[in-house]
Amino acid sequence: MTFSFSNSICSIIFSFLLKLLSLFPLKWIHFLGSIVGEIFHFFKPKVKQILVSNLKVSGLYSDSIALDAAVKKNMREMGKTILESMAIWGSSQKKVLSWIQQVDNFQVIEQALKKNSGIIFLTPHIGSFEIASIFYASKNPMTVLYRPSRKKCIDKWIKSGRSKGGVTLAPTDRSGVKSLLLALKRGQAIGILPDQIASKGDGEWANFFSKPTYTMTLVGKLAVKTDATVIMAVTERLSGGKGFIIHLELIDRKNIENPSRLNEQLEYQIAKFPLQYMWNYDRYKKP
Repeated sequence: MTFSFSNSICSIIFSFLLKLLSLFPLKWIHFLGSIVGEIFHFFKPKVKQILVSNLKVSGLYSDSIALDAAVKKNMREMGKTILESMAIWGSSQKKVLSWIQQVDNFQVIEQALKKNSGIIFLTPHIGSFEIASIFYASKNPMTVLYRPSRKKCIDKWIKSGRSKGGVTLAPTDRSGVKSLLLALKRGQAIGILPDQIASKGDGEWANFFSKPTYTMTLVGKLAVKTDATVIMAVTERLSGGKGFIIHLELIDRKNIENPSRLNEQLEYQIAKFPLQYMWNYDRYKKP
C-alpha cells in the first residue's frame, strides 16, 4: 500500500515537471539545465567520478587543465540533457520539431527510402539523442528499441513522451528484436542506441577508447541479416538555446559488422562532439 502510494506521488510530480518544462523556451531549459548539471554531480560524487574517469580513458584531452575544463563543461551539458529530455517528453511533436534548425545530409534518408529495404538508425548518447527519432517518425513509421526505466513511476511518462508520431517502442528482449526485424522486412526504419551496455549474453567484450566494454552484437547481426541502410544520426546541441542540428552519415555495413568496428565508429562520432557525450554513463561496467 505504501509502495503504491509512493509510486503515485512520484508519477504525479514527474508528470507536473514534464508539463512545466514544456512551457519553457529552450533557452531557459538549457540555462536551468547547466545549473542542474552542476548540482546533480555535486550530490552524486560516484556519477561524477565515472564522468571524470571515462573522460581520462578517452585520451581526448592531453593535459589536466583541458581535462578539468572538459569535466566542468560536460557536467553542465549533462544537466541540459536531463531537462531537455523531460521537456521533449512533455511537449507536443510540433514544438519539439520547431527546435530543429537544420538536418545535414538528408539525402541519405531519401536514397534509403527509394531502396525500400529498411533503415537502421544508430543514435549514440550525444547531444539531444531523443530528438532524432521524433524527427524521422514525423514523416515515416519507426520502431525504436527501448529499455524500460528502473523507476516504474516515471516509465509510462517516458514511453508516452517517446511515442510521438510514427514511433513504436520495442522492448530489449527477443520479442523486441523480432519487432525490429519485421519492421526492416517491411522496409521501415528502426532506431538503436548502440553505446548501451548489452544485456548478459547479448554482447561481446571489445575496446572502446582502448578499454574493454561489453558491446551489443545486435547491430552487426541486423546489418548482416538484412539489406538495410545504416545511418548514424547525431543531434548536436547549439549554444544559447538556439536549437539543434541533426547530422546524418551513411555507414558501410562492414564497418559495424562486429562490436570492435562498431566501437570504432562510435569513437569517431564522439570525437566530433566530445563535450556533449554522456560520459557519466558507466559503459565499462559488467552487464
